[in-house]
Amino acid sequence: MTKLSRKHKLDDIQTPSVLVDIGCVRRNISRFQSYSNAHGLKVRPHIKTHKLPAIAEMQIAAGAVGITCQKVSEAQAMVSGSERISDVLITYNILGEAKLRALDALSRKVRLSVVADSQQVVDGLAGVFAAASEPLSVLVECNTGADRCGVSSPAEAAMLAKYISNSPGLHFGGLMTYPPIGGTARVQTFLADTKALIEAEGLAVPVVSSGGSPDMYSAHLAPVVTEYRPGTYVYNDRSLVLGGRCKWSDCALTVVTTVVSVPAPERAIIDAGSKILTTDLLELNGYGHVLGRPDITIDQLSEEHGRLRSSGAINLSVGQRLRIVPNHACAVANMVDTVIATGLNNGPEVWPVSARGKVI
Repeated sequence: MTKLSRKHKLDDIQTPSVLVDIGCVRRNISRFQSYSNAHGLKVRPHIKTHKLPAIAEMQIAAGAVGITCQKVSEAQAMVSGSERISDVLITYNILGEAKLRALDALSRKVRLSVVADSQQVVDGLAGVFAAASEPLSVLVECNTGADRCGVSSPAEAAMLAKYISNSPGLHFGGLMTYPPIGGTARVQTFLADTKALIEAEGLAVPVVSSGGSPDMYSAHLAPVVTEYRPGTYVYNDRSLVLGGRCKWSDCALTVVTTVVSVPAPERAIIDAGSKILTTDLLELNGYGHVLGRPDITIDQLSEEHGRLRSSGAINLSVGQRLRIVPNHACAVANMVDTVIATGLNNGPEVWPVSARGKVI
């Protein structure tokens, strides 16, 4: 990590750049950890949002039981970047010899769990871990309404749990879901029914894992869930603010950008385009929120340009710096090699985003 001068100012930063307010990050972590402690929930944050070992260490220090990753290579980068990370769940169907061999190597360094939603995925895992000294924990992924991955019924989940339990080198570790927004009640019904079916077969269900930042503060309304995997909460973003889940002051990640052209009284162009703000709309109007200027809409992105419009005079000048809260913080953090960490005791620092850009 590279230290910057204490006198480093917004106007000195090369744009576009990503700023991360570490004080705000710590408050976001503490808030959800306190909520989870009060409701007897374990926290296993998803690092796809920040991809930074230093922030994962903050989450663990606050009380998280481990981390969640979406790729084997993400997990490799996080584990190699921190001695404090010792428990990892990878919430993705892992297929292919290269990924499975990398998973095997990783399992010798940390306590590791994965998910599966088909016998084919389970067979691939068993083929590698049959000879392992310790069985690999495998959770059954369940579709509770998001219609992404996951078995579609409690009966299917129970059958797959039994199949995992009977597979060499594997241990049935529990249930996992990524629910739809507003789907807490569906999570409770599906997973409670599934848990009952599996326990009736004589199998324990040690972990029931759910996730998603939009509904994280209603997680207690699904008491079957034992752990929660929030991701975006650590930074927050425009989608969560407009969804009523947080305030602008809770957004730790912003993009600092420069106005490069003001070609018309109601229109300006910035040097932040789709390569840093992302084209994710998440059903919103525009591509981000300009702090202090609610009248401005970011209505168009090309790769290196963002177009700002106002219903009246835009009142911006060439060279002016702006800060933008993106629609989707996770995608933004994944598109840069470094972020500028602010709010540190010794001044701002440049932190490499060590788990981005991985392919395994």
